[in-house]
Amino acid sequence: MKRLLIASLLATGLLGAQAQTYTDNARVRSAEPQYENINVPRNECSSHWIEERHGRFNDEPQERRYGGAIIGGLAGGVLGNQIGGGSGKDAATALGVVLGAITGDRIDNRDQRSQYENARQGRYERGQREVTRCRTVYDVQTRITGYRVAYEYRGQLFTTIMRSNPGHSLPVRVTVDPIEQ
Repeated sequence: MKRLLIASLLATGLLGAQAQTYTDNARVRSAEPQYENINVPRNECSSHWIEERHGRFNDEPQERRYGGAIIGGLAGGVLGNQIGGGSGKDAATALGVVLGAITGDRIDNRDQRSQYENARQGRYERGQREVTRCRTVYDVQTRITGYRVAYEYRGQLFTTIMRSNPGHSLPVRVTVDPIEQ
């Protein structure tokens, strides 16, 4: 225990003999801001209308009409019945019904085409649609990173870099060490 107390006293005495530190104020002569350029990304978008052709003909198939086939079949049956005689009369009537139905169907549905026929003939629908295009643009921003401070203490000039502007005076730590001869 005595040894520990003696060692503590010696260590304290040695440190006290080494240096003394205190604070004082120095006069600030100048504080110049230090700048840094930073690239800041942002998206720049624009919209355009484009015209396009597409092979979209009729997505919904048109309904087939059967009225022409029925009327054509009746008319063909009447004409075939008047042409034939005897047992040929039945064959002429049947042939008239079939040919009349085919002809009536084609006349009634002549404006309707399949998608295959439209594509083969190169029929396209035209339309417009909006297209948005975006790109990354970099803006250069200048930011203050700190201040280069020039200060005077007891007739000597010093410089340092600080995060903020210290104002007219700057607290400084002064250390005094004895010089052994």
